[in-house]
Amino acid sequence: AIVVVENVERIMREEGLPPRQATRKAMGQITGAIVGITVVLVAVFIPMAFFSGSVGAIYRQFSLALITSILFSAFLALSLTPALCATLLKHDHEQHSRGFFAWFNRLFDRSTNGYEKGVGYLLRRAGRVMLVYLILVGGVTFFAFRLPTSFLPQEDQGYFITIVQLPAGATQERTTRVLRTMENYFLQNEPNVEKIVAIAGFSFFGSGQNAGIAFVRLKDWDQRRQPDQHVDAVIGRAWAALAGVRDAVIFPLNPPSIPELGTATGFEFQLKDIGGQGHAKLTEARDLLLGMAMQNNKLQGVRPEGMEDTPQLRVDVDREKARALGIDISEINNTLSIALGSAYINDFVNQGQVQKVILQADIAARMLPQDIKQLRVRNQAGEMVPFSAFADLQWTMGSPRLTRFNGVPSMKIGGQAAAGVSSGEAMLEMEQLAAELPTGFSYEWSGVSYEEILSEAQAPALFLLSLLVVYLSLAALYESWSIPVAVVLAVPLGVLGSLAAVYLRGMPNDVFFKVGLITIIGLAAKNAILIVEFAKDEEGKGVNLMTATINACRMRLRPILMTSLAFTFGVLPLAISSGAGAASRQAIGTGVIGGMIAATVLAIIFVPVFYQVIRRRLSRNQLAPASAAD
Repeated sequence: AIVVVENVERIMREEGLPPRQATRKAMGQITGAIVGITVVLVAVFIPMAFFSGSVGAIYRQFSLALITSILFSAFLALSLTPALCATLLKHDHEQHSRGFFAWFNRLFDRSTNGYEKGVGYLLRRAGRVMLVYLILVGGVTFFAFRLPTSFLPQEDQGYFITIVQLPAGATQERTTRVLRTMENYFLQNEPNVEKIVAIAGFSFFGSGQNAGIAFVRLKDWDQRRQPDQHVDAVIGRAWAALAGVRDAVIFPLNPPSIPELGTATGFEFQLKDIGGQGHAKLTEARDLLLGMAMQNNKLQGVRPEGMEDTPQLRVDVDREKARALGIDISEINNTLSIALGSAYINDFVNQGQVQKVILQADIAARMLPQDIKQLRVRNQAGEMVPFSAFADLQWTMGSPRLTRFNGVPSMKIGGQAAAGVSSGEAMLEMEQLAAELPTGFSYEWSGVSYEEILSEAQAPALFLLSLLVVYLSLAALYESWSIPVAVVLAVPLGVLGSLAAVYLRGMPNDVFFKVGLITIIGLAAKNAILIVEFAKDEEGKGVNLMTATINACRMRLRPILMTSLAFTFGVLPLAISSGAGAASRQAIGTGVIGGMIAATVLAIIFVPVFYQVIRRRLSRNQLAPASAAD
């Protein structure tokens, strides 16, 4: 819409045409540019809609929403906006002889004249300009490798989770006391906490009397505007304060931005026993890895996720004796299951109510380990044989839950990156530490870490595919293989601005930044199209190449600046947002603003040179006359 209104107003001002005629002439000049911009912006988002996995689900939401809005915007720009221009614009709208607007117009006119002379100067030194362009492309490579990687930003969702783990065999009473100590700390020493709910006997690591979990709700974001009131700062203070609690390990954890991807932010590491060395050796390897990780200053909160080995009463059945006594192993298992664990038999009606019949040994008969030996099993002869005749008891240590990952015995390890370290760097550190483990052990990533690896693997293909679709779309639109090159060459300029802005702000390269980067590909091409389309039309009128390029730059400078400023101010609230979801919005906003500034400031300098170089060296056929093209 800005492009349409600006061109109509320019024709009315320069040629003195009435609004209706000016609108008709303006649409004849810019319809091709609007169509080209629409094709590029739609084409750049189409590949995002076809990616799979959780990354594809995130991309798809942005892709479909943006494609729909772009198509509606183009439709309105080609239909409603011209009608409004012909109806509402008047010749006295641009008359400002005094005041701020007069001063601004004079300043802008002088700037445009200076820009026009500067473009002519650069076009006569195209070789040097292309050398500077290559240096800037090298800057893209520099920032791309220096920028830390991540999957999702750590969001302040207004609450966090605290896991409590006591030694194996600890009673629920001890667990409850630790939970009370933790509650007192948060409610009395942390002013940012509003309320807390603690549960004993359960946690995300497993269930048991020695496990507990607490959900800590923070005060509203309006009351937590300072950096030391962010959820990460609260969790950091809790780590330090609760590390001194005796007989317990307490893990304050920030929940993931997407609930389905794990139980906490950070990484999920699966240590695998590919050599079949057994549970004991796997536990030793895990403890060795945890010890090395705790000494690494790039990692924090590295912990085992799962229940530790607990005392277990092992019932060793002598199968030969049991067989000699005529006892089936299945009967032994059934007796243990019913006596100690209970079994549902049927229902009966008692005073008009249906009640269940549950069979289980009496409490007095299942209190002590020796009571198991007094249980009796019916043999094939109908005799009741005590367990003491064919079974022995012994205490051992064992895991309450044995886990496998992709069919291999494994143990899960979680952790976070230290302050100022990205999740990608933390994952690299864990991989290097795992390489020092004895042979027979391997690792894999799961949860959010696995998705991060997939995201990084898919990103190059996504960017290259988007560029290819843009190029092919422009080649079909212009019926030329060379002219679209001048547009595509402008894309690295916007990418450079995005990477530099995020790098200077200390943010990682995550999924939401990639969405903004794809947007910049389309927006950088948009600015280039405005110049290239008018330069091509000027050449079609018989104007020589350099003059046509300079004229296009002069006529398209204002709409480029207007559209870029409008877009930049439109996304500025994202870059400075706060509250729930602020990290995701900042990732998109920062990258888009940086890319838009670079794509605007650098494109108006380099695109004229690109067009002239491409037309002189790559184009073999002269443009057809404008009338033939129509």
